[in-house]
Amino acid sequence: MYSDFEKAFDKVPHARLLSKLYSYSISNTVIKWIQDFLPGRRYRVHVNLSWVTSGIPQSSVLVPLLFLIFINDLIECCVAHSEIYLFADDAKLFKHILNDSDRQSLQEGVNELYEWTQRWLLKLNIII
Repeated sequence: MYSDFEKAFDKVPHARLLSKLYSYSISNTVIKWIQDFLPGRRYRVHVNLSWVTSGIPQSSVLVPLLFLIFINDLIECCVAHSEIYLFADDAKLFKHILNDSDRQSLQEGVNELYEWTQRWLLKLNIII
């Protein structure tokens, strides 16, 4: 099962990213630097001006690393049910289906992926 996160780099919530950085015991100095790097950008929609509270500035070499840190625990959610491969904003769940139990296990992996996206506020692209 192939998946792609919808506008992944634009949707990473700053507060949740910082909480993951703390959970990985990254030094407070580095976290403070990243915290200062993320906010302070604004966007305009029609006539209203709002502060940006999600998204990673895409012009930085830091972007892929921060995104990978953000989705790193996705592997732990799905690995009990299927193999999972991550590349940038794509995730592939894989399971050899030899019987109904294998099918159910893959479905549980898909369910875990979906629950993770809900918990961490990233949506999956829907391709029709």
